[in-house]
Amino acid sequence: MSYVAVNADERLEEGPEGLEFKSFPRTNATPSGRVQSASPNMARGYLTDHGAPQKGSSAFWTVEYYQPYFDVDTSTVLKRCYTTLLPFSPSYLTSLSSGSDLYGPFWVATTLILALFLSSSLAASISKYLSASGAEYDYDFALLGLAATIVYAYAFGIPVALWLALRYIGVGEWGIVDALGVWGYALFVWIPVSILCVIPEPITRWVLVGIAFGISGYFLVANAYPVLASADAKATRLLIIVVGALHAGLALSFKVLFFNYYVTTDLGSGTDPLRYV
Repeated sequence: MSYVAVNADERLEEGPEGLEFKSFPRTNATPSGRVQSASPNMARGYLTDHGAPQKGSSAFWTVEYYQPYFDVDTSTVLKRCYTTLLPFSPSYLTSLSSGSDLYGPFWVATTLILALFLSSSLAASISKYLSASGAEYDYDFALLGLAATIVYAYAFGIPVALWLALRYIGVGEWGIVDALGVWGYALFVWIPVSILCVIPEPITRWVLVGIAFGISGYFLVANAYPVLASADAKATRLLIIVVGALHAGLALSFKVLFFNYYVTTDLGSGTDPLRYV
């Protein structure tokens, strides 16, 4: 057996009798001189910390364009939701400044649909039971489809139409995802209100609907008016009137279609005990 003396500072390409040497740089050496082994994740061929995907790299009509907007953590979504209930909070106007998402607006709208149907059905069953003890209540599942139509049309149809109108009049500072985020999170206040409207008292329900109308409307104005103000004066006034009318129509629709039951004992006149108010 023979030994070959090798200088540590030199790299030998070829040794005696064709013996080859390779140098492996110790890039993972610790201060103590030990070489650390590669992490398990890197051994499998991927890294645990990927960079944030670039938004807007694809056309807006493709799925890839919207995929990054669903990559948001739950704590951020919850913070944006309850911030909409605090008009005087310092972070009220900056809750969406870090970038809008579509995950929160979708689940806010979907949760509101379920809350409207469940609370309306529960209120109707309680009212009928109090009006006639032992009376059975048949759930109207058509209300679920009606709630889905109204909420999804308002949460997604109106912001898309507004974005198209702004593009038409030459205001391009607002993206379609920003509009969807504002309108989606503005609906969050209706979730607790729909639960509280189970109370069989018409005046209380009108007050709750008015509060939700004011809070959600103020959130829309605070976030959308700076964009609308950059448009032509006549166009701005028209858009504000249309948006305000649609918002008022939403509140009135919720009150009439889902929060309209109260207790009555007048069952002998042939009238329905669950009447509109």
